[in-house]
Amino acid sequence: MLPLTLAEVAAAVGGELRGADGALTVRGVSTDTRRLRPGDLFVALRGEHFDGDEFAARALAAGAAAVLVRRETAAALGDGRPCVAVDDGVAALGALARAVRRGAGIKVVGITGSAGKTSTKDILAALLRPVARVVATHGNLNNEVGLPLTLLEVERSTEVAVVEMAMRGQGQIRALAAIAEPDVAVITNVAPVHLELVGGIEDVAAAKAEILEGLGPGTAVVPGDEPLLEGHLRRHAGRIVTFGTPQSDVHLVESEVRGSGTHVLVDSFGRRGAVDFNFGGEHYLRDAQAALAAFLELGYRLDEARPGAAAVTFSELRGEIVALRGGGLLLDDSYNANPAATRAALDHLVALAAGRPAIALLGDMRELGPEAPAYHRAVGEYAARAGVQVVAAGELARHYLCGAPHEVWFATVEELIAALPGALASGSAVLVKASRALAFERVAAAVKEAYPPAANAGEAGTRQAGRPETMRGVD
Repeated sequence: MLPLTLAEVAAAVGGELRGADGALTVRGVSTDTRRLRPGDLFVALRGEHFDGDEFAARALAAGAAAVLVRRETAAALGDGRPCVAVDDGVAALGALARAVRRGAGIKVVGITGSAGKTSTKDILAALLRPVARVVATHGNLNNEVGLPLTLLEVERSTEVAVVEMAMRGQGQIRALAAIAEPDVAVITNVAPVHLELVGGIEDVAAAKAEILEGLGPGTAVVPGDEPLLEGHLRRHAGRIVTFGTPQSDVHLVESEVRGSGTHVLVDSFGRRGAVDFNFGGEHYLRDAQAALAAFLELGYRLDEARPGAAAVTFSELRGEIVALRGGGLLLDDSYNANPAATRAALDHLVALAAGRPAIALLGDMRELGPEAPAYHRAVGEYAARAGVQVVAAGELARHYLCGAPHEVWFATVEELIAALPGALASGSAVLVKASRALAFERVAAAVKEAYPPAANAGEAGTRQAGRPETMRGVD
């Protein structure tokens, strides 16, 4: 974090400094006393099941330079206890992050979308690391707490911050964009997600387009084939760059699988260059086009993307490929699910199967509103047309069943886990995917227990096509 005096902290968050020397400098922020370092500022947050103010005294005893707490807590701490008194800890955290962002003189890329935002963030961060000092969102720390904590990692040497923005209702992306103030805003796509919270697909587009409100004259990077964004883009005063279609500003002219990666020819604003990515999958490559567009808009050249493209590391539980003994493989995409992402994962499964039986262990896709059964049915039919056997678990998941051969449904995740390994044929290519609420990583773990990972990728047989034992990808 940029060094700040307690007086500067109080000014940034609109708080009252008590019991401390305003000239005292803090160089780190912690919201968890278990991870607090001596000299940190402890920021107390209140959630549904916790109240950080209750740990203020413990934080001071552990060496915190000061604590940022609600005004009533500050009064209870008494005189002489260093603190910054505020009305709300979460709002103060965001205000402090915005102050750091403004004082750092960095470029910020904000990424949102219905699917693919995490993998796009991972790819862009990898592209940037060989050419710039980068801070990027860890895992899925993409909400009103995670995004500020990411920006607070910025130091004087940082040149670019890449932040992911999640949406669970109207106004959330707007609030996050107001903190991050992005120079480049990426919208990966618009798909039916969180419909119970926002309404229809047009409302999803409007929620994602809120990122443009914090962009000012900056660049919007958007899909070249998303008409739902057109009205919102007409109100954007800055530059618009498209990706993903042959007519887009940044697109792939051709691609060729080479071992565990993909060699691509990229057209960027009429200029062409080759890049080798260390991953495969059509949906990953679409995310890569969004990342490349943002990379170029930051002022870097296409040839400068090559070292990073060969060293992409993806977040956990998002398309991890594990070679299993007996010639099978596991595609662990268990972190979350929506209709668009599940169809993309099914495509990836089919591509990886290469002659193996393809089996999808699918759970509920949540927050789809009254049309949820129809969305599940459409995904089930998509799987059937692709020749993928569906093994489903969950009340909504029963709607995946469409009369295709060998379909199986379990009422609960626990029943599915208990049925393994009998539900899988040895040597199968297996996809695991469901909404986060089902904690479907338990199913992935059960698959690994039933069919242990191969000692090396070669044990998966020649159909593994040279892929390493483990590779991560897809949001």
